[in-house]
Amino acid sequence: MQLTRRNVLGLTAGAAAFAMAGGRFSPALASAEDAEKMVMDFTGGVTPGEGKVSLNTPEIAENGNTVPVSVTVESAMEGDDLVESVIIFADGNPNPAVATFHFTEMSGEALATTRIRLAKTQNVIAVAKMKDGSVFMDKKEVKVTIGGCGG
Repeated sequence: MQLTRRNVLGLTAGAAAFAMAGGRFSPALASAEDAEKMVMDFTGGVTPGEGKVSLNTPEIAENGNTVPVSVTVESAMEGDDLVESVIIFADGNPNPAVATFHFTEMSGEALATTRIRLAKTQNVIAVAKMKDGSVFMDKKEVKVTIGGCGG
């Protein structure tokens, strides 16, 4: 593209309009309230109980791009004590719902391991939905450091 006076004026006007409209370059992050609403949507309005779900995350993640997360649910995996699904939320990410795992009786145990991306220091939440309609939750805070410094 050849820079002419007309092109420079057009680019300047476009940049000024973008700045006046409140243009942002950083990603929009969800709030803890958004994550709480998504938990309630997943549970069907049932308040999750404590226990049964065990979320394993590092306290400090040196690299927010690959944070190891595992979730285990104490269950016989048969009858009404069957874990139907587990969802993982990260309440500071642009989209709080990070991963969903579905289980059947043939799964043997309710155990899932993955790596997730965290945008900043935030809570990671695991919610398990049982076949009998009960819901359980565990929550851990993960501190994401940038370049070895606290964040």
